[in-house]
Amino acid sequence: MRIGVACSRVRIEEKLIIAALAARGVEPVRLDPREFVLWVQGGAAELRGIGAVLLRCISHSRALYLSRWLEHLGIPVVNPYGVVATCGDKFMTSLALAAVGVPQPRSALALSRKAALGALEELGYPAVLKPVVGSWGRLLARVNDRDAAEAVLEHKETLGGYTHSLFYLQEYVSKPGRDIRAMVVGERVIYAIYRESPHWITNTARGGTAKPCPISGELEELCLAAARAVGGGILAVDLLETPEGELLVNEVNHTPEFHGAMEAVDVDIPGAIADHVIRIAEGAGCCGSPS
Repeated sequence: MRIGVACSRVRIEEKLIIAALAARGVEPVRLDPREFVLWVQGGAAELRGIGAVLLRCISHSRALYLSRWLEHLGIPVVNPYGVVATCGDKFMTSLALAAVGVPQPRSALALSRKAALGALEELGYPAVLKPVVGSWGRLLARVNDRDAAEAVLEHKETLGGYTHSLFYLQEYVSKPGRDIRAMVVGERVIYAIYRESPHWITNTARGGTAKPCPISGELEELCLAAARAVGGGILAVDLLETPEGELLVNEVNHTPEFHGAMEAVDVDIPGAIADHVIRIAEGAGCCGSPS
């Protein structure tokens, strides 16, 4: 069996996944999206005999178009296009979670600066402004009053690009110096960690420290519900704890990094990912169909 791993950079996570695939008797094939032309009529020689492709693209746009193209060729993709499209857009994620009643912070998308200021007044200050497409805690802003909101909104509009004129707004949740990240693989929550930081942004990419988090029945149920809401697969679910102790799903990530979690939990994360992709390939008959 041959399994493709699509990534423009081979980071520690990709090295571990490739090693886990090889240890299971699978031939891992590194696929660099930068080298592909996504022909509408026809496939690519590199994909011949590939049973499934695991997407590990840093770029959301590459993952989005590559996943759709691979599905067009009849090659199973992890995660599928629908999951990438939903999780890669925070507003689409929020709608998917709301559709099945998953608890989350109060959120909205405003399509103009004036509308955003009105929505922020309704949410109340402080509030959080996020890019509708983005990761690693970049370009997040906690605005404490209208003056700060006006400045940030003007700066975003000046950045250019249509996504900066889409204002994703969220109520500020006063969390206890940490958030929770859990990884769902298929129908299992394989680990959960606290990400602790004195800063209000607790992402490990921004300096947060990973510590083990017990997987309670409530946490497991909530993570699985969130994963199913966006289409399932290999996902990271980020949760916030309110001062009252309620768990809220904040975001769902379709290409989770996990090297920080490996320092905190004793779980074979790359092995679980490899097993899931192999199951997908086996279920599809291990046959890619590019011409």
